[in-house]
Amino acid sequence: MDRKLRYFNFDIVDYKEAWDLQNQIHSLRINNQIEDTLILLEHPNTYTLGKTAHIENLIGDKNFLQKNSISVYNIDRGGDITYHGPGQLVGYPIINLSEWYQDSHKYLRALEEVLIKVCDYYGLKAERNEKYTGVWIENRKIAAIGIKISRWVTMHGFAFNVNTNLSLFNGIIPCGIPDKEVTSLQKETGKTFSITEVKEIVLNYFSEVFSYTSIINDIKLSKFELPEMKG
Repeated sequence: MDRKLRYFNFDIVDYKEAWDLQNQIHSLRINNQIEDTLILLEHPNTYTLGKTAHIENLIGDKNFLQKNSISVYNIDRGGDITYHGPGQLVGYPIINLSEWYQDSHKYLRALEEVLIKVCDYYGLKAERNEKYTGVWIENRKIAAIGIKISRWVTMHGFAFNVNTNLSLFNGIIPCGIPDKEVTSLQKETGKTFSITEVKEIVLNYFSEVFSYTSIINDIKLSKFELPEMKG
């Protein structure tokens, strides 16, 4: 079976703009008007609170938010609060699990597997944590995962710290976990990485883990061009 993946490669995109794009693609995917899709991008400084978030985990005051130009959104993924910003690679898979495995837990473990493989590529031993979703290097979290599944089509996804400004996690209790650190590829290795290169590694392992046989590359667009909804 030829499993095709459409790949959107963007630079830094406003969170709300990317969320609107996800919703458009999600509707198209439900109606089989677009292939499974992976979006890779970065965001400006943003805090997002998932459906089970506790507002007290947003500990940065208005001055902290203004000083660092941080936007705050309440969104419809699972999980608590997290940070997005430049130097962090965010991935939004919008895929039909009915054509893979209808199993949300297997899907989460597969996303973790992709990022564990990426860490291994860069010489880091990453692993799962039995208690918390995400990817960890010892007790340090290098990637957060929060998803939504509707009619077995996924939204939201993962945030992988590459060259992330980790000090901006100080305005929150990341994922509502007070006793764990966050880390990044840069912090763990002492090197700065090309986001473009890391995107290619993530794309390759994503295709491998989810058994895609071909990738449809969408060039970087100044505006999002999607099929018109039919019917």
